[in-house]
Amino acid sequence: MRVLVTRPPQPGARTAQRLAAMGHEPLTLPLFEPLHDAEKAFAALADTDGSVAVTSAEAIRAITGRPGDLAPHLNRPLYAVGDATAEEARTAGFASVTASSGNGADLATLIAGQPAGQTGIPILYLAGAPRAETFETRAKALGLTLTVAECYRMRPLDVPVEILRTIFATEAPDAILFYSRQTAERFFALHDISTHLDALIGIRLLCLSKTVADAVPPELQGHVAIAETPDETSLLSLI
Repeated sequence: MRVLVTRPPQPGARTAQRLAAMGHEPLTLPLFEPLHDAEKAFAALADTDGSVAVTSAEAIRAITGRPGDLAPHLNRPLYAVGDATAEEARTAGFASVTASSGNGADLATLIAGQPAGQTGIPILYLAGAPRAETFETRAKALGLTLTVAECYRMRPLDVPVEILRTIFATEAPDAILFYSRQTAERFFALHDISTHLDALIGIRLLCLSKTVADAVPPELQGHVAIAETPDETSLLSLI
């Protein structure tokens, strides 16, 4: 199958390799790229001493370029959404990593049941912008105290019309992968997409979660499939 990957360049390349190993033909169309703010992350790490929470592997990537500065914090408990983000943290050297299934709300529930959520010590949330506030909303409802440090932001990438036309002109992809609502919204807002939605009829629109799927235009909802759990393995199993 021809599968279009809409992730940022670095994770998108890894997904493309995974698809190729599965026997598919990957196409990449990154719509955003991360801009890291390591200074803000390390300032927040220096000012806190409790547990760390991350809802995206991008937060880990924002701090791995300065191993000397990161080293004093690697023994802090780290809580992550999903196995992939947890594995990124372990690879970075964090010694105590706990992963939640589901989304940010599930992560907040997990932390609330751990000693880290019962001491009253603020939890450092290494976050991105823009972001869904699922984790923060649930954490507040559970009485958790967060210190939020935005250590990366996603910048839209220019998408030349020629690239879109090349992807769809000769042989359209059989499936498109959407990992975030932000990416899905951007994709369907592209002029050559929004004005030719009929060209997408018949293409499977594979979404990481219902929140992501809700960004698909109503006329294409019949082509949507949602991963059983919000992780890449589950998403790719839909292909």
